[in-house]
Formats: sequence, C-alpha cells, structure tokens
Amino acid sequence: MKTSIPSLFLLTILVSIVCAAWGEGEEDSFPTFTTLPVPQTLPFDYLSLSFDYYQQRCPQLEQIIDQKLKHWFAKDHTLAPSLLRLHFHDCFVTGCDASILLNHEGSERSAGASRTLRGFEVIDDIKAEVEKSCPAIVSCTDILTAATRDATVLLGGPYWRVPYGRKDSTTSNVKDAEMLPVGHESVTTLLELFQSKGLNLVDLVVLSGAHTIGRTSCGAIQNRVYQGLNGTYGMPDPPIDDRYADYLQRKCRCGGDEYVDLDATTPTTFDSQFYANLERKMGLLSTDQRLYSDSRTLPIVNALIQTPSLFRHQFAVSMVRLANIQVLSGPHEAGEIRTNCNFVNSY
Repeated sequence: MKTSIPSLFLLTILVSIVCAAWGEGEEDSFPTFTTLPVPQTLPFDYLSLSFDYYQQRCPQLEQIIDQKLKHWFAKDHTLAPSLLRLHFHDCFVTGCDASILLNHEGSERSAGASRTLRGFEVIDDIKAEVEKSCPAIVSCTDILTAATRDATVLLGGPYWRVPYGRKDSTTSNVKDAEMLPVGHESVTTLLELFQSKGLNLVDLVVLSGAHTIGRTSCGAIQNRVYQGLNGTYGMPDPPIDDRYADYLQRKCRCGGDEYVDLDATTPTTFDSQFYANLERKMGLLSTDQRLYSDSRTLPIVNALIQTPSLFRHQFAVSMVRLANIQVLSGPHEAGEIRTNCNFVNSY
C-alpha cells in the first residue's frame, strides 16, 4: 500500500494535537488513554498470524474469495457494506473469532443487535468452495476477515494485506452481543469501548467512516429524526440540518421498514464525504454527528475532510488493527477450524 509522506506527517501532527489538547485542562471533562483500561494489542507476528499462512496448504484461498465476492456483488451490491458490518459485529463482541456466524438458539446471531445483519450466505458459499479445495484448513474467521477486505475494494475502498492464522470460537452467547453500540452513545462511551478492545481515538473516528456506505433502518433513527416534533421534548441533540431533517421525516413517515443511506451525499462511493456531511450537520446517526461536536474527535474529522487520501490510508491501518482483536491463534490457543461456519465441529 502506497502512502504519501505528507499524509503520514499530517497524521502524526494530528495525533500530537489531540493528545496535547487532552493535557490542557480537560482532565475533569474527558477521560484520557491513561485513565481508561487499554489492553495491549500485539502485532500480528506475535499472534502466530502471517501473510503466507496458507501459501502451501491453500494457495488458491484469496482467488476463491475474490471470485465468489464478485459473483455475489454482481447480484446485490448492498452485500458489500453488510460484510463490513458483519465483521465489525464479530470482532467487537468476543474478538475476531467468527462467533457471530454460529447459528443456534441463544447465540450472538439471535440477539436483537444482530437482527439486521446480512451476508451470512456469502460466507457460507465461500466456505463451501474453500472446503472443496482445502478441507479443514481455513477458518471461518480468516474467510470473513479477507472477504471484508475484498468487499471494501469492490466498493472503491483501499486494499490491505491480511495476515492469516485465526481460529474459530466454539461458543457464542446472545448476552455478549448486547454490548454493541446502537447509534446514540456518547463519544466517551464509544472511546471506552474501543480502548477496551485495544483501539484508540483515531481508530474510532476512522472506522466510523465505514458509514460512507451502507444503510440503516428508519426504526433505528426515530429519536434523532422526530426529537422536538409532535410535542416531544427538546431539540435534536446533536443538531441536524433542517432540510436533511425534513427529508428524513418524509422518508421515514411510514415506519421502521424503510431504509436510509448512512451517507446522504455519495451513498454508494467509498470516500471521505461522510466527514464533510458531519460539518454540514448531516450525520445520520447521533454517534456519527457527535464526532464533529466533541473536541477530542473534531481535529481528526477536520483533517480527514481536508486530506481525503488520509482517510483511505488510515482506514486500511485501522481495519488491520480491528482484525487483530482477541484473536485465537497458535497451537496452544482454544478454538478450532470449523468445517461449517454455522456449527461447531463434531468429534
């Protein structure tokens, strides 16, 4: 992946500015990295992951994933952002372990937060094809991780190399999925969640930029769209552009079955327009719009608006970091290589 030196320099300056801002009298208002639990995130080479993990045992893996994704994308391009969301839900519950794919009563997949997840059939199709060529070799977790990368590329996003060697979880609990954000949390709450997973403030802002594509249901934004109307208390918080609010109220007047693009300007293009929308008070989710009103995240948002190429570079970096959360790897780690992503193996 090619990265311009000015972009990297800007990011370094940006992080320095944010850290400096935290140190200037804001200790009482905002938690800092030193006051939140920050588990160590080891580089992937210490996690028994490697780029050539399947080079000898399943050299055709990435070709199979690429071909299958192009096939599904041709039929339904909305599956690409769905895979990004599926991967995010998997990693943010118990780590990147494909526990979200287990399909049984009481699993994460049965949680209310998982109700609108899509793309399971894509992973199943890829897994079935991989099993024909490389039986019991490639984990569902690695397939989901690589498929998410390729889906991002199909949307016009950046490419990054995926290190392999993850194992699949043998457990999945519906209660674990209840910790996922639902779209109205504060920046502090989100930052605490991200840091508990070994991610940082830049990762929070940049990974939120995945909302440059995809949709959400009208039901998920009722409070944001109708706050202050029909006798409800107060004004929208965070604020929302009047014309955009009017559009959303008309779009969602029939209830929660309608869907709204997360990026109202360029909904099918992977770009940094998402951040420019925040500047115009057109963040669809409250959690997104708060990135522009919080003094910790605002400098990062502004930098991504001013230098769009910075978003592409850092998104790839943050996605690699995301895929390393609580990975099961190595000969002594618990976990298995599921032959069917929906069920644990029977021995």
